[in-house]
Amino acid sequence: MKKHIFYITSLLLVSFSLFSQENKKIVIEHSDFIDMNQNEIPGAIIFTGNVSVLHNGVQIKCNKAYHFKDEDYIKAFGNVQINQGDSIHMDSRYAEYNGKTEFAFATGDVNLRSPESTLVTDTVFFDKKKQIAFYNSYGTIRNKENTLKSKSGKYFLSEKKYQFTSAVTVTNPQSTIETNHLDFYENSGHAYVFGPSTITSKDNVIYTEKGFYDTKTGIGKLKKGSKITYSNKIIEGDDLYYDRDKNFSRGINNVKITDTINNLVAKGHYAEMYRNPLTRKDSIILTKRAVVITKVEKDSIYMHGKKIQVTGPPENRIIKAFNNVRFYKSDMSGKCDSLHSSNKTAITQLIGKPVIWNFDNQMTGDIMHLIGNNESEKLDSLKVINNAFIIQKDSLSKNGYNQIKGQNLYGKFVNNNLNEVDIVKNAEVIYYMYNDSNELIGINKSVCSRINMILDKNKIDTITFFKNTEGEIYPESEFPENARKLRGFTWRGDERIKSKEEIFPEEENIIHEKILIESKKKELEEDIPMKILKETLDYDKNNPKEE
Repeated sequence: MKKHIFYITSLLLVSFSLFSQENKKIVIEHSDFIDMNQNEIPGAIIFTGNVSVLHNGVQIKCNKAYHFKDEDYIKAFGNVQINQGDSIHMDSRYAEYNGKTEFAFATGDVNLRSPESTLVTDTVFFDKKKQIAFYNSYGTIRNKENTLKSKSGKYFLSEKKYQFTSAVTVTNPQSTIETNHLDFYENSGHAYVFGPSTITSKDNVIYTEKGFYDTKTGIGKLKKGSKITYSNKIIEGDDLYYDRDKNFSRGINNVKITDTINNLVAKGHYAEMYRNPLTRKDSIILTKRAVVITKVEKDSIYMHGKKIQVTGPPENRIIKAFNNVRFYKSDMSGKCDSLHSSNKTAITQLIGKPVIWNFDNQMTGDIMHLIGNNESEKLDSLKVINNAFIIQKDSLSKNGYNQIKGQNLYGKFVNNNLNEVDIVKNAEVIYYMYNDSNELIGINKSVCSRINMILDKNKIDTITFFKNTEGEIYPESEFPENARKLRGFTWRGDERIKSKEEIFPEEENIIHEKILIESKKKELEEDIPMKILKETLDYDKNNPKEE
């Protein structure tokens, strides 16, 4: 009977407490037993058995609570639950809550749940006024797609965002993110990294120092010090875009693609790269001061076009270049309208007003084919189809030019130097002849069916004429100036490309300089995390949940 009377009295006390306190004060909503004895815990009322506490939208449930009315403070013990509507639920063995500052502290097997994820750690602090929960003990966060592990972290309730500033790892079936600074939006799965960070998936590794990555779609937007490393290619640039599902990457400004298998480097201020891991039929498209650099022995070939495309697996790589193509190698350079090069056939086709300079030799024709040797990685031969013409400025005379022309030309290279040339059909020659003392003997002008020419140290050594030869050696004084050039003669020495820098037209150099200036400005700007994208801010609006 006494216990029954005491229980009724306890309920009356709880009810009185509930209605007499202001909303800003902690209210004991429910308890099975109340101990008003102050001797055990001075200044505290002890509540036990199904204790329920309410304060400004926060409800605390536990097995036992100390209520310090004067301080407006609660200490909760055993099966502690702290709830704020549907936004946060936190379980622990022990917790404290300050009604004046609206600050909670929970420890002992803490489990914090939001609508999207769950955090498990040892201790969590919750600032209700700022709507921030944070922890400084190692914790694990799990949602539908990802598992996040970190030494410390913060959770911003209104933004649905976790923020980490040391040693955080995000893993899901498709990728792993490792960084020291991460903002992770749990509703969208959007991750923003800052500082040295890696995103590793089955097919590649992304490195960036400022970037965005969508863990659901596999789309990345990388802004600083970024590169994507594939099994045989690396793409770098000021601004990179990555789509995991489409195997697509795009780079803007100071883009560099390295092909480690083909010893090839491609550069430009805009590039797209598509990959097919199954067929290995990758493709690269370059524009804006595009250049492809191919290593050959101890030398490199630099090739420029307004647009360059590289496609195919390593054994059948195809390079296509369009519009004002130019190339340079230490012993050779050239120009044409477009170019097609096959790694499988080792044939490079120069199409549209082609010209090649090999040391002092200028070669032109309607179509030109450079043929390489894949084993030695050296030039093997040259074909010039229709209107073949070789011009070499005579080194001893003032305005003399050695010339050979015919319908087709077939040349042979030795150690990348033009060594032997055959001119076939309707062959003509003008050749300045000297004795051993470098005294001019005369000028040879001849026509025949075919001419064979041997070069030594890049100069004409011997010429042999075949079939129906007609010709004469003229003394210089008896050979008129206007007769010293064969029909179709065009000397393009002023167009000759003498360095790798000269492969670029002036208008593209101007664009290049502007981009470099802008890149330098960005480097000097304050290094701050990436601005949050609109697609993150509007995610819930654009992806409403089904009722």
